[in-house]
Amino acid sequence: MAAERRTNGERTRVRENFFGRSRGKTLRPLQAGLLREALPPLALDLSRAAPADLRTLFLAPVETVRLEIGFGGGEHLHLESGRHPTAGFIGVEPFVNSMAKMLVALEEGPRANLRLFGDDATLLLDWLPDASLDGIDLFYPDPWPKRKHWKRRFVNPRTLQRMARVLKPGGRFRFASDIETYVDWTLQHLRDHPAFAWEADGPADWHTPYEGWPGTRYEAKAHREGRKGAYLTFRRL
Repeated sequence: MAAERRTNGERTRVRENFFGRSRGKTLRPLQAGLLREALPPLALDLSRAAPADLRTLFLAPVETVRLEIGFGGGEHLHLESGRHPTAGFIGVEPFVNSMAKMLVALEEGPRANLRLFGDDATLLLDWLPDASLDGIDLFYPDPWPKRKHWKRRFVNPRTLQRMARVLKPGGRFRFASDIETYVDWTLQHLRDHPAFAWEADGPADWHTPYEGWPGTRYEAKAHREGRKGAYLTFRRL
């Protein structure tokens, strides 16, 4: 469960796995306006109980539901939600400027099969019902490269247990990173978890981007700096 603290005798859920800034440079007027007007209808309200069937969260009829944690500039999430209109997508991004960029993209290309959450993903994972997701994506997360900060990495035993709970049997957890230590870290943690199996037969399986992969600005920066991405897929047993 998410961490809790008591304030005036009441329990309050607190962020467990989000560190660093939640806001960058000053937003443009359009972005600020979209955060005020366009985000509330799309935002999930965790003060209400989650529906037993997550498909009812969406304005469009959907058959499956997928989650993307930390969607950054929204390149992949916006593309995938357009490519797969019969799938519902939940996007998590606590960084305000990134959320604003996503809302600008949605002004140009609306998505009736998309909901958003602007806080710590662990809060959302704890809110979701058991076996309710068909897939979870975590692409180019903060690698926390210093060893003393590795405990801050999103992939850890607590979050893996959460993901195992909410993924349906056969659902996929996909992870991409250009940081070798984080890739090795993820492989080790998923190998040690009894609920997941790595889907790979050879190097091409993790060196090849996912089908329809649009690339991200983080990935482009890594390529400019001479780092290549690894693309891992794990199946929920």
